[in-house]
Amino acid sequence: MVINDRATASALVTRFRTLWVLVAMIVLGGCASTQRTQQLYPVMESDGVVATGYAVIASQRGDTPAQQRLMAIKASKLDAYRALAEQVYGQYVNATGTMADMAIAEDHLKSRVEGVIYGARVVSITPIGGETYETKLALSQRTIDELVTNYLQGSSAGR
Repeated sequence: MVINDRATASALVTRFRTLWVLVAMIVLGGCASTQRTQQLYPVMESDGVVATGYAVIASQRGDTPAQQRLMAIKASKLDAYRALAEQVYGQYVNATGTMADMAIAEDHLKSRVEGVIYGARVVSITPIGGETYETKLALSQRTIDELVTNYLQGSSAGR
């Protein structure tokens, strides 16, 4: 293809540049992800910890969808408090197993978390995908130290 007219050539170059800019925007825009990733381990703040709790909206009791959403927010907050208690006090694990003929016949595993949490601050309450709520709570290191000290004093007093 031979181009004799300078105006036509200039317009063609401009269209070509515009096309390349659009391609670059699409390619680079694909690098930015809006999808959330689930955090499997506790996030450590510079001065404490952050715990995350989740709750599914549809599994909550309520007469209306709005009531179910409110209950999911409460449930996700309680789950976050449970995660904080796990991080502060640890988790009690009870496991039993039975073998018969050199094979595992039964295997039972129970876990329990118990403790008092106060002073936590709500970092965020976020709907995820229209089906779930996520709540993040933060607890300062100073409060963690106080909670553990109070727990140890209560344990040594014959509690």
